[in-house]
Amino acid sequence: MAKLEVDEALVRKLAQLLTETGLTEIEYETGEQRIRVNRHAAAAPVAAAAATAPAAATPSAASEGPPAGAVTSPMVGTCYLSSEPGGAPFVKVGDRVSKGQTILIIEAMKVMNPIPAPTAGTVREIAVEDGRPVEYGETLLVIN
Repeated sequence: MAKLEVDEALVRKLAQLLTETGLTEIEYETGEQRIRVNRHAAAAPVAAAAATAPAAATPSAASEGPPAGAVTSPMVGTCYLSSEPGGAPFVKVGDRVSKGQTILIIEAMKVMNPIPAPTAGTVREIAVEDGRPVEYGETLLVIN
């Protein structure tokens, strides 16, 4: 196994991008090396705000989570529903998809990453807009 050498300047640059863009996580991959930088500094203020909020308002939003069959974003980037501007979308609501079929593309760090369907099923909802930024873990679409 090759020894991993961390490029401190790159890590600092990625951390600066987090601050400048307001993102919570960024990932960079080149060859077999991958660097993920995330910040969770907002955890303490959120917990304090939740403690002062009325009890009836907190449980519903926190316990729901993504819907059944949700395909979530594996990275931060820009979501594209077709392979080229103005092209036909990879999938539409009501389409039947096969496991492994490309359902959309996420561009991250100038790299186009095809996102495959994790299971076979029918597209029930497309929760993102073409050309819009997505966060890690955000629901992209629902298949069941």
